[in-house]
Amino acid sequence: MSTCSTVSHDLAEPVSGTAATARTWLLLEQSGPWGAKALTSSHLDPALGRALEAAAKDTGVRIALIRRPGRHADSGTPTIRQVYAAHTVPGNVWLHSATTRDPRDLLGLDLAALGSGDHSGFDAVLGGGPHTGEPLALVCTNGKRDRCCALLGRPLAAALAASGVEGAWEVTHLGGHRFSPTLLVLPYGYAYGRAETHAVMEVLHSVQEGRIVVEGCRGNSAWERPGQAAELAVRTAVREYAAEALTVVRTDGAAPHWEVTVAHTDGRHWRVHVAQTASLPPRPESCGASVLGSPARMDVVGVRELSTSPALAS
Repeated sequence: MSTCSTVSHDLAEPVSGTAATARTWLLLEQSGPWGAKALTSSHLDPALGRALEAAAKDTGVRIALIRRPGRHADSGTPTIRQVYAAHTVPGNVWLHSATTRDPRDLLGLDLAALGSGDHSGFDAVLGGGPHTGEPLALVCTNGKRDRCCALLGRPLAAALAASGVEGAWEVTHLGGHRFSPTLLVLPYGYAYGRAETHAVMEVLHSVQEGRIVVEGCRGNSAWERPGQAAELAVRTAVREYAAEALTVVRTDGAAPHWEVTVAHTDGRHWRVHVAQTASLPPRPESCGASVLGSPARMDVVGVRELSTSPALAS
């Protein structure tokens, strides 16, 4: 059976520079089935879902629902729900957790502050604090958005849980169905595509040691797509895998050409030329698409280390 993910794989579509963009992730546990737009089509009160969507607009916060791997029949709503917030910008990476009996408590959060990296409101409103467990491994399993997420994501989530991964959760939407199974790892915010269990275990082991695995990586959600591709290209070029070593400090230009400046914590800088091109031949961008598309891809044309500060080199 041909699916959007098998076609993308067979055409060797690159995954770099395809991650969802979010400086901060806000995750709410919601059991039971999910619809295509889960915040308003699940067992969560749709009015609350709409209010949260509105509150998050233009804040840098992306809200998603999570649930433990397994069967998802209408088994009722948990009395106590898990809530996570994670900020993914290097230099201020954190993952905090809390629980709530009433998801309407989330309406009391200052999402603009959360998006800027301030967790004090999250801690005060929800009684949260730093997450002390394993990294979170969030696998997209929402088959209502695309069947690939269910066919490929659910077995991966189940395998991780069976392997004893405490941080394994199913999540409603990470974008890029054709790269299923897709995975987001927190706290650092790096996304992965075409993920396999053994590779995910390596990614999680590396994250616990503060390192990033580049193979199969779609990018860091803290950056826009050109920055994601540029940062991964620098990591590969200089073999730098420390999680918070690199930062995208500026992006000049506009589609289809950008010059992205990437900085290292040791003071080095690189200028990366990123070009947007169309993936050819046309292919289904999702299994539900009625027409073929040519999804944009981020191609790194060149990586150049700067001998002076980026301001002087401009």
